Amino acid sequence: MSSEHDVDLGRAGASGRREHERRKATREKRVRDRHPRLGGVLLALQDAPRHEQVWATGAAGEEALARTLATRCPDVPVLHDRRMPRSRANIDHLAVTASGVYVIDAKRYKGKVEVRKPFFADPKLVIAGRDKTKLVEGLDRQVGSVLAAMLEIAPHVPVHGCFCFVPPEGADNGLPLMRTLRVAGFDLFYPRRLAKRLRQSGDLDSDAIIAVTGELAARFPAA
Repeated sequence: MSSEHDVDLGRAGASGRREHERRKATREKRVRDRHPRLGGVLLALQDAPRHEQVWATGAAGEEALARTLATRCPDVPVLHDRRMPRSRANIDHLAVTASGVYVIDAKRYKGKVEVRKPFFADPKLVIAGRDKTKLVEGLDRQVGSVLAAMLEIAPHVPVHGCFCFVPPEGADNGLPLMRTLRVAGFDLFYPRRLAKRLRQSGDLDSDAIIAVTGELAARFPAA
């Protein structure tokens, strides 16, 4: 039987870093082609556009979360940056623990994170005053994909979906400290609270955890 060390755990934020570098290189080439003499000067004076920056920001959040989990729950195998079958989307992190499989969507926003519950509408995920409920749809698809795989691998193992909000440098995480918010059945964590959840006891022993990790790594390869 293969051990956890035989599994390609992937590298957190790898695909985000690649996309950031691709967009940056495309922009720089375009500027230099248009302005052969002044291209370098113009690039030095320009800020990177937001569509380019968001990829680096997201990758940094995934990397930071991976470091926290490696420190605070080193015995929990975590697969990073995994490709979803028949989709262009990735799963940021997949953790296999004694209490089940966790599909983790890492987010890096600045500002207060809220779950607002209107009287005659579904709850809304609001970040820094902006409606970000569409993020739930992405996580729901990820969880559905993992659930389908787990029905073949080990149907008795629970699958949990959650967001983890990694604060930008110098900012707080925007979440309440004394309670865990929940939207559409998904918990909203900050890194330390997520690590605590992943350390919870459960029914899976170490052999089962290693076996499930290997199966998931094969079905969701590193991006």
